[in-house]
Formats: sequence, structure tokens, C-alpha cells
Amino acid sequence: MGLLSQGSPLSWEETRRYAEHVRRHGILQFLHIYRALRDRHKDVLKWGDEVEYMLVKFDHENKKVCLALRGEEVLQTLQDKGEKVNPNHPTLWRPEYGSYMIEGTPGQPYGGTMSEFNTVQDNMRKRRQEAASVLKENEAVCTVTSFPSTLTRNIRHRRGEKVVINVPIFKDRNTPSPFIETFPNDDGEAAKAAKPDYIYMDAMGFGMGNCCLQVTFQACSISEARYLYDQLATICPIVMALSAASPFYRGYVSDIDCRWGVISASVDDRTREERGLEPLKNNHYRISKSRYDSIDSYLSECGEKYNDIDLTIDKDIYEQLIKEGIDHLLAQHIAHLFIRDPLTLFEEKIHLDDANESDHFENIQSTNWQTMRFKPPPPNSDIGWRVEFRPMEVQLTDFENSAYVVFVVLLTRVILSYKLDFLIPLSKVDENMKVAQKRDAVRQGMFYFRKDICKGGNAVVDGCGSAQNGTGTNTEEYTLMSIDTIINGKEGVFPGLIPILNSYLENMEVDVDTRCTILNYLKLIKKRASGELMTVARWMREFIAQHPDYKQDSVITDEINYSLMWKCNQIAQGQAECPELLGVGFNKKQSGNKTDSL
Repeated sequence: MGLLSQGSPLSWEETRRYAEHVRRHGILQFLHIYRALRDRHKDVLKWGDEVEYMLVKFDHENKKVCLALRGEEVLQTLQDKGEKVNPNHPTLWRPEYGSYMIEGTPGQPYGGTMSEFNTVQDNMRKRRQEAASVLKENEAVCTVTSFPSTLTRNIRHRRGEKVVINVPIFKDRNTPSPFIETFPNDDGEAAKAAKPDYIYMDAMGFGMGNCCLQVTFQACSISEARYLYDQLATICPIVMALSAASPFYRGYVSDIDCRWGVISASVDDRTREERGLEPLKNNHYRISKSRYDSIDSYLSECGEKYNDIDLTIDKDIYEQLIKEGIDHLLAQHIAHLFIRDPLTLFEEKIHLDDANESDHFENIQSTNWQTMRFKPPPPNSDIGWRVEFRPMEVQLTDFENSAYVVFVVLLTRVILSYKLDFLIPLSKVDENMKVAQKRDAVRQGMFYFRKDICKGGNAVVDGCGSAQNGTGTNTEEYTLMSIDTIINGKEGVFPGLIPILNSYLENMEVDVDTRCTILNYLKLIKKRASGELMTVARWMREFIAQHPDYKQDSVITDEINYSLMWKCNQIAQGQAECPELLGVGFNKKQSGNKTDSL
């Protein structure tokens, strides 16, 4: 989620009084880090994943399931049994937004050897088992992206009104048309904000209470981190659509498959002035996006010409950074992040040593929740320049989550080894983000993607040469492609990311067991992209549609929700097969046997 601190939280009015203090000192903290570490290089690849879990409680007698609000207690127990006893414990546990949520990461980052890919699933399984071991009877730890739930105070106070989240309803055979919700205890605000044929939500919890899967990489230098940040930004919508896992909200079947727009709306703290609904009077800027959204500018020199969307910046901060020797692209990136106010501030964290602490910088940085995050090293640490890949939806099983993580990490290795270029105008990436959230975007959506990703002419990648030769200098650099084409390739159109990854693997020394593991992960991605295997979102929709209690009215009853969550739990525990989602034999590795290869 970002920076989560403990202490005495200030009210919004008190926090607002210190907003300029936080911004001013946040910039000073960034400058200290940049001056000390801008020339740092030759850091080795280290990386790690973050999995967010929901705690749920099953009532088998009444066939109901609810969220278990014991995150703090469970977290304390896990930390007491783990890292507090053994600093080298293989797992780490951290708090998350909801009181029913916890976040698990590997205890130590993974390294740069290929054999590390063979340990990811084991570690994820260990996390799941650890969490499950401290739960009460009938409780379970689940990796589901969204749960029909019914938060945060300062978002609403800064905005001046409730957040408004309207998600299109899925129109089934018996869904009322128009679909109009009634709100018995409404003060008039919900009736005014809700739209016909939409599911209405009005609190931050409906968005930030969802779970995701993220991965962070350490680059060898600041320039490599900026290059990876840009290249991966174009991949974000593609992988988000591939990992789609959240079709239900507030007990209804929606017409979207991903959580991104819901979270974006849930933490949209922009005032009416900042949203352009009223003339600027009390605020400084018109701001085009929520603080949870896609990136607004590329950071590398090769990305500069594709920065084609308006970027609102704090001009004073920009000038300060330029005077301190920060280049234009990085200066505008930081000056754009710092148009935001801090949302929370702790009394103990107001006055800090700017040369040795970075809490004020992170206060702003980590509450700009974008598809990619560029992460400077923490002060006085051995950690290098990093990038975080943030758009993925969490999957039901450790096998799936491992597959998506390994796919993205391998992609970074190929991008750097083959000097691949995925860059397209940022406005087209934004359009892709909108398409990626739609129902069944994997099979139905068309995405802007670069035709020639091997502009450097690297002949090692099969298919890249032909793609380059077929691209004339007067033609567009990008075109609309299906996810199947982007991932699996299409002759004469695009080589495909999976074939490129396979080419890379053939040139690497990989032991048989690790290669087998990787190939099974890539098989899942390949078949999800082609539609042969379902996304989690599609599988959930079909499960609901076939449930005997479903009335084809877009309503998920308590009993239907219970059946769905119980099935998800069984699949995650390896107690139920689900070949339409996972393929055949995915559990073999979990039981210690080798799986089949591509």
C-alpha cells in the first residue's frame, strides 16, 4: 500500500496546517538521497513480491461468509512467531488498509540467479500456511481481489464531500432496466450521486479494501531504474487485463473485471475546484487524475518524446530541483507528485532529520498510488534504486501468483538484455488502461502496442528482425493488437512476449527443475492470453451464473457468496481441481512432483 507508520495521527485540519512543511522537507529529503546516491551503480538484481490477503470467517450452518476483522491481532501473532524471534525468518508480515487484511512478503529479497524462480511458490505457500496456522476455527486466509464489503476520514474531509464510485451493472436476463438502487437511510447524497444502471459506492474502503499483487525490482543504477519504469508502464494494462479478478462489488455482478477504477475513485481527494467543477479559489491546481491512477510522465530520455498528456506540476518545486542539478524529466516527475497534500501525519513524525530520514518524502511519494512507482533508496541503507510494478490483481492460488510474478521479473531481464522498446504515447497507455478493466478484456479488448520493439536491431530475438524490417519509416510505430497477439505472437504482426522469453531462456543456463517450473508458469500466462484458460474474473462470473440460487438478476446473495468463497478457499488449499482456471496438474509441484513442460 505504501508508507504505513505507527503513532498519534493528527486530524485533517492539523495535517493540512503542516502540508507545506511536509512538502518542503520532503523535497529536501529527496535531494539528500539524490546527491548521495545518484552515481551509485552496479547494484545486482534483487526483487520481491507483495501478496495481500483477506481474512474471512465461514458460517457453514447458515451458509454465510464475512470478513474477519482480526488483521491487527493476526499480524501481531505472525510477527511475534516470525521476524521478532528470527531476523532471517523466511516471511515478513505487514499491516494493510483494512482490519481484515494483512500483507506477506519474502523475508529476504530474491537474487539474480535463475534458480530463485523455483523458490517463489514455496515461499508463497509458506506464507499462506503460516497465516492459516494462527486463525480460529472456520476462519481462512484468502487471496481474492474484491469482497462485497460495506473508512478513510481524511480523504472525505479534504475533498469536502463523500467520494463517488459508480460501477456499471452487468445486465443479465432478469436485471431490472434501468437498474436503480434505493438507499433507505440516505441523507440525499447517495440518491443524488448514484446513476441508473450503476452500482454505487461512497467510501474509501470499497477501493483500498481490495487486494492486489505487486513486485519490486532493484536496478543496477538510477538510469536503469528509469528505463525499466518507462518500459514496464506500457505493460501495466496488458498484465492487469491478464490478471483480472474482481467482477463483483457490494453484492452485485458488475460489468467490469478489474478493481483499478474503483480504487481510483475511492481515494480521489480532489476538491470540486481541482476537478474543474468550480473556478480555482481556494486551491492551486486543476488536477486531471485521482492520486491513484496510471503514471503521468515517462522518466527516461527515450521516453520524453512520448510524454503527450498534460502534466500539472508545482513550479516552485520544479525550479528548486532544476537549480539543484536534477534533470528536467525527473524534476517534473517529483514536482508533479508534490502537487498533492499529505493525507496522514503523525505527531511524532513532524520534525525530522532531513539528511537521515525520508518520511516526509515517502508521505507524498507513497500516497501517489500509480501503476508504476519509482523508488529512491532509503537513507543509510544498502538498498539501491528500485521500481515497483503495481497493476496486478491477486490470484486465488500460490501457483497463479507465482506465475504472474515470475513472468514480470523475466520480462525485466529480457527488456534489459535485448534493449527492448515498448514505448508508445502515454495517452495511448491511458486508453489501454480503460480497455483493460472492461469485462473479458483479455479476449475482447484491443490494445495499442508498439509494432517494432527491437529498434536496436537485436537479432537474438526470433521474429524481431522481421518485425523491424516490415516497419517502414513513414508508418505508425504502434497499432491495435489483441492480448493473444501481444503475449503469444502472430506471424507477420508481432513476435509475442512469450516466444521472446523462451528465446531468452534457451540462451541461459537453467537447471531442469527450474526450467520446468518456469515453463509451467509461462504456460498459464500463454493460455490465459489465448482464452484457453479463464481469468479469475471470468471463472467467478461463470461460477455465479451456474449457481442454482442465482436468479440471473445480477444479485449475489449471501448463500451464493458463501459458495463462491468456499470454492475459492478449496482451490487455494489444493482441495479442489479447477482445470478451466489453472489447467491440468498444477498441484503436482505442490506435492513435490515435476510438472509437464510446454
